[in-house]
Amino acid sequence: MSSKSVGDTVEKFKSISPAEFFYRNKEIAGFSNPARALYQSVRELLENALDATDAHGILPDIEITITRDKSKSFVYRITVKDNGIGIPPHYVPDAFGRVLFSSKYVLRQTRGMFGLGAKMVVLYGQMTVGEPVEIITSPIGSRRVYAFKIMIDIKENKPIVLYKASWPKNSDWHGTIVRVAIEGDWGRARQRVIEYVRRTAIVTPYANIVMLTPDNEVYVYRRVTESLPPPPRETKPHPHGIDLEMLKMLIKSSDAKTLEEFLIKEFQGVGKVTAERFMRQYGFDPNRDPRTFTQEELEKLAKALKEYSEFRAPRADHLSPIGAELIKLGLQAILKPEFVEAVTRKPVVYEGHALIVEVGLAYGGAIPPSDHPILLRYANKIPLLYDEKSDVSWKVVAENIDWSYYGIQFPAPLAILVHVCGTKIPYKGVGKESIADVPVIESEIENGLRQVARALKAYLAKKRREEELQRKAITLIKYIPEVARSLAVFTRASEPKISPEELEKKLFELVKRRLPEFPTNIKDVKDVVLSIE
Repeated sequence: MSSKSVGDTVEKFKSISPAEFFYRNKEIAGFSNPARALYQSVRELLENALDATDAHGILPDIEITITRDKSKSFVYRITVKDNGIGIPPHYVPDAFGRVLFSSKYVLRQTRGMFGLGAKMVVLYGQMTVGEPVEIITSPIGSRRVYAFKIMIDIKENKPIVLYKASWPKNSDWHGTIVRVAIEGDWGRARQRVIEYVRRTAIVTPYANIVMLTPDNEVYVYRRVTESLPPPPRETKPHPHGIDLEMLKMLIKSSDAKTLEEFLIKEFQGVGKVTAERFMRQYGFDPNRDPRTFTQEELEKLAKALKEYSEFRAPRADHLSPIGAELIKLGLQAILKPEFVEAVTRKPVVYEGHALIVEVGLAYGGAIPPSDHPILLRYANKIPLLYDEKSDVSWKVVAENIDWSYYGIQFPAPLAILVHVCGTKIPYKGVGKESIADVPVIESEIENGLRQVARALKAYLAKKRREEELQRKAITLIKYIPEVARSLAVFTRASEPKISPEELEKKLFELVKRRLPEFPTNIKDVKDVVLSIE
């Protein structure tokens, strides 16, 4: 074999940037086709707008505009405007032009987790249309407005700033406006986009959201409350949630000089007494500098941290559940049911991370009857529209619950909302559209669902009693005029004379006294007579 032929068989190795990786694998981020890409772009920009508002205590005012480019087939221009905290101008290029650069890489609940969403929209628009993203922003407290046009250097994973300007602000607006042009398919994406915005409005009843579609339809979801859920706060990792590599990174970034100081400063749920007990039980020297630990000692420490059972359970102040009252307000405002109930479960622990499950139920009213419950799924306040039947919520709703026990016979007008919030949610795939059937999550969803279902059962039982009472009252009342006329004949000779009308009134009052829960919608005999006629 010649030396040339041997050289030809040698594999060539090279690295690629994160931007190039997602450029080559756009399907991973949900940009698999023009319809899905249009839906995903609206979703990512809306989520960023909400994180820039409610997570910072600002009541959201968000405008979404989607228009067709009449000069280019299948090109759509998406604009999302918010009234959030804005972006400091020196961060704007990286925030939109460097993949995996984000403010979300902290232990705190956010709608997005990977710092990828907006950059992927920019990247997809650049790939399909070739135009830069436009950003206009004014941070809170700033007296200026800043404008940028940015593209991404895919090879180097860095922003290319094509245009930058600023001018004095002549209003009190603060927030961000993002405009991007992408290749899309509105005909196929329309229903998903509209439903996504609608479901977002259900869990953000404190937001004003307005959307203009390419068909010149306007969807308006008005704020029905000014109550905001508590904003999430950044927290420290819990000992049960770390692995060997995370432990190494924590030691490297910590300024602690001893193991005892390191445990107390870098972990939640670890005070001086707990740290001393832990080190004593596993034989660690409290005065040892953790940077001097060997690989074997680090492995032992990581294993011990996971095993030790006396650490306090993880706190949940880094989470931001919607809250039962806001869920009920949202369901009432959008679905307009006759009955609504919701519950926020207490925090539980999944792999060392706090997790909260919320369940809402809406019945009757404007909800259309269906052969199964209408399921509204959310993770960290994000609606999940795809892969419904592979989600743990579907398993609970469709398989674990016997709805006939709660007085429901399908088809029925029943909607179920399930919200899972946490910093570690076990999604089934990279698309993050369904949650795995982890036992602790399944149990929490089922217990929450049974709790709200019991409230529905009690409501339906009361409603049936009232309907039976109404039937009984009507049966009695409809004979009152005839009985009154007959009694009037017998009492004609008595003094003082009693008219048939007075007898009707007295008999009606007698029926009301005898029926302990007399229907409030029946005011007098005429109500019944008119309804029969």
